[in-house]
Amino acid sequence: MKFIRKPLQAALLATLVASASAGAQTAPNPLEQQIREGASAIEDRLIEWRRDIHQHPELGEQETRTAALVAEHLEKLGLEVQTEVGRTGVVGILKGGKPGRTVALRADMDALPVKEPAGLPFASTAKGIYHGVEVDVMHACGHDAHTAMLMATAEVLADMRDEIEGTVMFIFQPAEEGSSLVQPGPDASWGAKKMLEDGLFDDIKPDAIFALHVMPGPSGQLSWRTGATTAASDMLNISVTGSQGHGGMPWNTVDPIVTSAQVINGVQTVVSRKANLTRSPAVITIGTINGGTGPNIVPETVEMSGTIRTYDEDVRQKVREDLKLSAEKIAESAGASAEVSIEPMYSTTINDAELAERMAPVLERAADGKVATAELPGAAEDFSFFAQQAPGLYVFLGITPDGQAPAKAAPNHNPEFFVDESALVVGTRALAMLTVNFLGEED
Repeated sequence: MKFIRKPLQAALLATLVASASAGAQTAPNPLEQQIREGASAIEDRLIEWRRDIHQHPELGEQETRTAALVAEHLEKLGLEVQTEVGRTGVVGILKGGKPGRTVALRADMDALPVKEPAGLPFASTAKGIYHGVEVDVMHACGHDAHTAMLMATAEVLADMRDEIEGTVMFIFQPAEEGSSLVQPGPDASWGAKKMLEDGLFDDIKPDAIFALHVMPGPSGQLSWRTGATTAASDMLNISVTGSQGHGGMPWNTVDPIVTSAQVINGVQTVVSRKANLTRSPAVITIGTINGGTGPNIVPETVEMSGTIRTYDEDVRQKVREDLKLSAEKIAESAGASAEVSIEPMYSTTINDAELAERMAPVLERAADGKVATAELPGAAEDFSFFAQQAPGLYVFLGITPDGQAPAKAAPNHNPEFFVDESALVVGTRALAMLTVNFLGEED
């Protein structure tokens, strides 16, 4: 994944200035200075937590060590703690000293089946089982930083609980990258969806929910956008069936390998000629292709899998329909057949426009003015399920070291992905400041 951001547009800057002069809702909350001091005081331990979690990564729904670390920390802070929510998730509840609304803060805990290169003194050498296969495991998307920042935020806010108006939910979510145990399917669930199915918001439902994600960008910069923020994702599987025979006599066969190549090329016209790109970008990617047993054999079948990314539900549905029709008809034109299955994975994450506008000055203060407007990333996020339950705001935190061009930094999911740890205190500050400002607003 590659994320790009641009400076705040003049209109947004004007909005910030206008909001700042509008009244109390954008004035700095008196608790912000305490948050700054608390975040600064805990920074060394924040980095220690991040390094410990980084060195001991765990795949989705196997985050038992990480969950135990989080639960122990929250219990020491005197929070109400629930474990095994969504299989390995942890939830901490902080009751403020004053009545008020409820805010939820979310961090994801899982790592990826990626091998980390040597170099860092805390580099991962961990192995894990991913759908029955042993793999190397690495925090190549920054979830170690997310977990550490939320642990730090919990401590900062717990130290000032008597002055907090309302309730804070700290959600440590498993399996954002998908389950390493459960195969995708129409009845499968994991991560945010599974936590909701387990009753996450049954007793306490937040009035707003916030999350941060680290990614390449100037270190310590916060960026966000309103409306569609991360893509909807669908899992795509195509099975092309032909007629097996001798590789030297292809006229006696129906070649599913050649047909699959035509299908791969053909379905791209769904994006270029059929999707309404004025309403939503769309991406169709074939990530795997498997077929054949020998160089002189035309096989019977070829199996392909991939992903579809869109940002609008109508475009999403149209792309699904057109892709299925195109694949089937292209295969039919070659004398083969194609069976297409498309499984919905994550919905589009929608940043609530009103919430984003109200919190923009807070984020600007948290980042000391180092803010930007995020562009559409192409990545998908199951934070989308939480944002369907309450107004949500999903913010990006830049972690590219000073002196390095973010465009040349290794992207998320790359083994060279690197986190400048000096940015983490900004993320902690932002989560805590979003919390007290939202809770401190008048209804």
